[in-house]
Amino acid sequence: MSRILIVDDEPSICWALEQALTEDGHEVETTATAEEALTLAERMRTDVVVMDIRLPGMDGLSALETLRSRLGDVPIIMITAFGNLSTAVEAIRRGAFEYLTKPFDLEDAVEVVRRALGEQEPTLEEADSQFETDAGGQILIGTSPAMQTVFRQIAVVAEYDVPVLITGESGTGKELVATAIHHYSQRSSGPFVPVCVPAMNESLIESELFGHAEGAFTGARRSRRGLLESANGGTAFFDEIGDIAAATQVKLLRVLETREITPVGGDRSRASDFRLIAATNQDVEGMVAAGTFREDLFYRLNVFRIEMPPLRERPEDIPHLARHFLRRLDPGGEVRLTEPVLEELTSRSWSGNVRELRNAIERAVVVTRAGEIAVDSLPSPRATAEGEKASCHLEEAVRRWWIEQVHSSSQSPQGSRNYEALLSRIEPVLFREALKLTKGNRQEAARLLGLHRQTLREKLRGYDLDPDEFA
Repeated sequence: MSRILIVDDEPSICWALEQALTEDGHEVETTATAEEALTLAERMRTDVVVMDIRLPGMDGLSALETLRSRLGDVPIIMITAFGNLSTAVEAIRRGAFEYLTKPFDLEDAVEVVRRALGEQEPTLEEADSQFETDAGGQILIGTSPAMQTVFRQIAVVAEYDVPVLITGESGTGKELVATAIHHYSQRSSGPFVPVCVPAMNESLIESELFGHAEGAFTGARRSRRGLLESANGGTAFFDEIGDIAAATQVKLLRVLETREITPVGGDRSRASDFRLIAATNQDVEGMVAAGTFREDLFYRLNVFRIEMPPLRERPEDIPHLARHFLRRLDPGGEVRLTEPVLEELTSRSWSGNVRELRNAIERAVVVTRAGEIAVDSLPSPRATAEGEKASCHLEEAVRRWWIEQVHSSSQSPQGSRNYEALLSRIEPVLFREALKLTKGNRQEAARLLGLHRQTLREKLRGYDLDPDEFA
């Protein structure tokens, strides 16, 4: 008979776990404090410890380290009502076997204890935790089992310096996962270098990745280091790796194997120590079978796989996401979500996933301005899907413009006016649309744009835009 020690300051939790585990054939001891747990653990032969992180006196994380030093390899399962990724990572780093979040299903808790006792092998795909985490300014939110799996995988793989392949539909948050892995890894102090493959000029992609020597091609007036060299000491994130050309696949594979980069037109290689994380919304295995993606590169990337669930498969996360986006867009709390709106949001399929949901909330906030968001303030499902496509097209257009502008410019970096040139293309469009929506009301347009009225007035004057024309 296995002996289980439960440490939790909530009597109801202790009682429920004791009943469930006793019925499963285990001998159970309970206590409310970490200090008493340390005494009990030394007195009784403990096979598994189930312990809350939030405890009076010594906290669970501190007790975890002490118990590990005294009990050796005895599995310790952490439970908490305050689940977040940083806490999970810290618990795993300190040797926790598993991580449960209140409220949890008793059957799941029993299953985790069985696995801890060796009756079942643990798998990375099985997790029971919920997180709302801010990793490097990026937000990952989810209480669903599907996202709990993702969070557990992030916590595990962050510790290991291996390539990661993130798969899933567009808009599911693949880059956020990559950012979180980097943020919690030993490379967090190094650079995180995103590489958007579809946005790169096909003729210049090798120069972008590997750099080039002076005179390597027309317009290469000076040598330039590539993105992979810039990622030295950090993480390189390849977004939509499936779009990379066959010739570039060969060179990328060589870099991954040798950790040396030879610039285009150069004859000397340079060392670069980076971790590669790749993402794609394509069926890479199918591409390998079709011969459009190298099998050896696929195996090199697919050391650790994370599958991002589409939003339609985790509808319980939609209200949390919607409230989060609303807090970001309306920090003053002037706009509110109602239950009918949340029900409508939850019922939709969201082909554009989280990005489409964010766009829908943004539109609803603009239309509502103050008070409760009405269902008819939401864009139609078709409109949000089209808006998601437009958003992707805009991002790609900006990236392509930037790459072409930089490579075609004959100016030195100090004299470049590329930023101002891009603003001069984008700002007039934004100002016209804001004035149309507000019927020429400069104060409302400034609020909508997040600008001071005087700033907007000066901008309109600079672009020769008259608000009265939109009244």
